[in-house]
Amino acid sequence: MAEVLSKSKLLFPSEGRSVSFSGMRRSNSLAGLHLTLSPSFQSLRFSSSSSFSSSIGNGGVALGDWSRRRPLERNAIDSLHAKMSLRIGKSVKWWEKGLQPNMKEVQSAQDLVDSLLNADNKLVIVDFYSPGCGGCKALHPKICQFAELNPDVLFLQVNYEEHKSMCYSLNVHVLPFFRFYRGAHGRLCSFSCTNATIKKFKDALAKHSTDRCSLGPAKGLEESELLSLAANKDLSVDYNKKPMPVPAPDDVAEATPISPMFSPTRVLKGSEDKVFSKVG
Repeated sequence: MAEVLSKSKLLFPSEGRSVSFSGMRRSNSLAGLHLTLSPSFQSLRFSSSSSFSSSIGNGGVALGDWSRRRPLERNAIDSLHAKMSLRIGKSVKWWEKGLQPNMKEVQSAQDLVDSLLNADNKLVIVDFYSPGCGGCKALHPKICQFAELNPDVLFLQVNYEEHKSMCYSLNVHVLPFFRFYRGAHGRLCSFSCTNATIKKFKDALAKHSTDRCSLGPAKGLEESELLSLAANKDLSVDYNKKPMPVPAPDDVAEATPISPMFSPTRVLKGSEDKVFSKVG
């Protein structure tokens, strides 16, 4: 029993005029119903004649009773809002397009530190970009292609606009900028490139993406970088400098070489080699 309200009107009491609207569907007859919209367009009110009624199921409901009428009006309001609202789809930002499963957005400095340490022996490429950087925008589709062709490589994306303080501590002052890390080797290389110099990125990826095994846990950031991040008051990084091991006295004694009383000195004279002994 769906019907279209083609003759209903929106009333503007303060201006003494009304605006007709159509296209709202409902499951019951609403003949004689008027929707009143306040001048501020923030509230919506119904009015109807006392003879206004509707049938629901097998029984009748008189809408003259306000408490009985409210659920039906609420449905009408929801339908009206759906028709009058502007439906604008959420636009996808350029740095969110074409992302692959092995691409991750870094959320904080601690997230960057942990991601590198948890990568084990996997090659990790940190991509520093900015939403307002034209070179970053032009290069992004190719970086996504590289990520798709190299699923074993982890791509970490760092938004410069959201993490300026962190980038400053890591001495990143040019964009787009890339750093390669792997296992116990730590940082392998770092450079900036654009579409014109994309070969630099291809060569580095081909060189460092080959299978290899590094002994020991992943190193991640350099110690100087970790200390710089930890000292930055704008960041929250949990890092304490590891103390240098102090050798035991016995180890020092064993490690100290004992100079011999005689040390041979070889002197070359002509074609004959003569060895002299010098008293120490």
